[in-house]
Amino acid sequence: MTSTKISLETSLNWLIRLVTSETFIYVIKRILQALLTLFLASALSFFIIQLAPGDYVDTLRQNPKISPERIEELKRQFGLDKSWPEQFWLWLWRIFSKGDFGTSFVYQRSVVSLLQERIPATLLLAIASLIVTWAIAIPLGIIAAVKQNKLVDRVLQVISYTGQGFPSFITALFLLIVAQLTSPLFPVGSMTSINHSELSWFGKLLDLGWHMILPTIALSITSFAGLQRITRGELLDVLRQDYIQTARAKGLPENRVIYVHALRNAINPLITLLGFELAGLLNGAFIAEQFFNWPGLGRLTLQAVQAQDLYLLMASLVMGAVLLIVGNLIADLMLKAADPRIKLENLN
Repeated sequence: MTSTKISLETSLNWLIRLVTSETFIYVIKRILQALLTLFLASALSFFIIQLAPGDYVDTLRQNPKISPERIEELKRQFGLDKSWPEQFWLWLWRIFSKGDFGTSFVYQRSVVSLLQERIPATLLLAIASLIVTWAIAIPLGIIAAVKQNKLVDRVLQVISYTGQGFPSFITALFLLIVAQLTSPLFPVGSMTSINHSELSWFGKLLDLGWHMILPTIALSITSFAGLQRITRGELLDVLRQDYIQTARAKGLPENRVIYVHALRNAINPLITLLGFELAGLLNGAFIAEQFFNWPGLGRLTLQAVQAQDLYLLMASLVMGAVLLIVGNLIADLMLKAADPRIKLENLN
């Protein structure tokens, strides 16, 4: 009995510390802010979509096999016979009451089921691109800073400027040409091969990774170039600080000065950029997914725009906004973990 009481008291004390902790309060505040942001963004998006001429059923009127009665029936079925404020509030109420984002006009399926299929593919591509970008750009940025104004630094600067100067669609187009010239070395189209289901688990993993090579490169090049330059600049600023000169004067090894003292302070601004980096990758995914036939959220959103699939488009925009908000929140929490001196309330 006594041990149970002690266990309950320990659990209660832990729960109180959690609820009153700075991180917990900050996360709750960010969630409340995110809800307001999502509401305003969805209302604005809904209004802008309504400004476009016509709607989904207008395209069906061009088909002589579909009767006017059927057109009117579809308008009532999808709620398109109501004013846009009524459509918006009904759509919003279904989300809060049932978790239902509506039915896709084109696919005739639940929008939620479509998003469940596409979001993992986009996240997989974005996270792979993020890992590749940081794994290459950070070391090259460090090398460029350490070898400032030397041949290596100048070559890396040229590569960086070139990468930033190429638009994403040009990069994707160039990679498609490379894929055509080297065919069938680099597969283009979909996430997997035709015989994917017949492979072993390791074969399936290799097949997926092989299909990811070109879209990941297309998504990473511009981000890599910018991150390399920022790493170089931040590290150079830190290396000029007095405490770095003092560390060198004390006879500390150069590697320790750079990787322990300098890089630790230069990394904070890079972590801050992580949220914006994720936002850029999700935006760039539209182009990569379209060029490489990658079945992700970006491609689905573009198809919804072209078909004026209202509820699918709205849900895709909301999910994109949610991913961006979560990415920025994770970046702030990582920044706090990397430097405990930082106050989360100052990051708002």
